[in-house]
Order: sequence, then C-alpha cells, then structure tokens
Amino acid sequence: MVSRRELVRLLAAGGVGAAAAVAAPKVRSLVGPDRLPLDGGYAPAGNELGWHNGAVRVLWHVTTDRPLIALTFDDGPEPDWTPRVLDALDELDAKATFFVVGERLVRNAALVKGRYARHEVGNHTWAHKDLAQRDEKGVRNQLRRCHDAVAEHVGRAPTLLRPPWGHLAGTTLTVAEEFGYDVVMWSQRMRENLFVDHPAGIVADTADQARPGAIVLAHDTGPKDRLVCIANLKGIVTELRSRGFELVTVSELRAAGHPATT
Repeated sequence: MVSRRELVRLLAAGGVGAAAAVAAPKVRSLVGPDRLPLDGGYAPAGNELGWHNGAVRVLWHVTTDRPLIALTFDDGPEPDWTPRVLDALDELDAKATFFVVGERLVRNAALVKGRYARHEVGNHTWAHKDLAQRDEKGVRNQLRRCHDAVAEHVGRAPTLLRPPWGHLAGTTLTVAEEFGYDVVMWSQRMRENLFVDHPAGIVADTADQARPGAIVLAHDTGPKDRLVCIANLKGIVTELRSRGFELVTVSELRAAGHPATT
C-alpha cells in the first residue's frame, strides 16, 4: 500500500508511470501454486454446506499399544496389478484397504467382483483429480461419483477418503465432512524406488520401518518400479507377521486406537 505522500513524491520524481508501477498489485501467474482461481483455485474453507458436525477427522496413524498395521493400496483397480495384490492377500488371509478411483472401478468391475469382501474400500475420487485445486462443486462431483461407484460395485458405501497425492484444502475437508468421511493419509510408504536393482530388499525395509498403528501407502497400479512391492507382497506380509504385526483395515486400526497423550 503506497501512502498519499509517497505517491506525490513518485509523481514528482518519475511521473505517472513510476507511481502506477509501484501502486499496482502483483499480478499472479496463470499456472503454479499462486495461479489465478480459474478452476476454483486452491479451495478455501468458507463453503456454505449447511449444518453438519463442523469437524472432520484426518488420520495418518493411530496411537495404539497393540501391534496393528494397515496396508493401503491406491489408484486401482487395474488389470495385471490388482489381481496380483488380491491373490497374494487371499493366499495369506490378510486384510488391506483399497482407495479406488471410481472410473477405474467401473471400467474393471468384473475384474474385482466379489474380491474386496475381506477388505475395506475407500474413495480416491472419480478420476484421480487434485482436490486442492477444485471448488466446492468440483470436489463434490469427484467424491459423489466415486462414492456411488463403490456402493454399486462393491456393495457397501465407503466411509474413508484419501485425496490424490495427499493434497488437502478447506473445501476437501468440508465436503468430506458432508459425506461423513474420515480423511486418511499415511505414516509410512513403500520405498519401491530404492529397490529396483534389489527387489527383495523391500521386505526388510518395510518391516524395519513398521510401527504399531502405522498406515502404510502402496499402489496397485502406476510406474513399473511399484511392481517391486507387488512382486514381494507375500514376503512383506510374512515378515511383518514374523515380527508380531497383525494386518487390519484402516477402520479396524482406527477403532483400536486411543487418544494421543502429550
């Protein structure tokens, strides 16, 4: 903000052009984090969504003394990848939570029919869009379409949301609360990129990182380096169990937690 006295001084020294250059507001870029809100921008939290609970829970792990851990798989279902994950988990009678992309679920519904019965299925948006760059209407559309696809093709409505890339903004939270969702992030991820040349190493690495209450991020589609996890999934589950961990769904993990103490 330029004061009146400063504006007079600038006019005297350099004319109207100099004064206007200083007084003009910064023009934001059309791209990047400071871009103009042509598509809703980085969404604020002031949506008029009606009167709900006024809060939403965001989890990245839970506090528990029990040796529980939740494996989660994002971005599917897709051919080749997802059946391999489900086959490995079925063979070991292990549970996981799948955050599915709605359009992929619809396209591959026959592929996974009846196969999520032992598992939990959450909302990962309809088309894997960045919710932080969408307004209320855009976020609701992405969540509603995926929500309905899960209800139709899995047979039960989701209660969990994982935003793509973990990108959150106010509108994501307020619309998630409208759906009654908990938002689920993660406290540990599969570090596939470190073991492309030594695939078996991911078994010990995953188990070494594991802690009671952890939510572990993996994927059942994507770049080829992620196949390191898929190819060694049975070994990962077996090693976690050998160290005393029990694999549970995110909702089971949440229910077993207790408030953190400080």
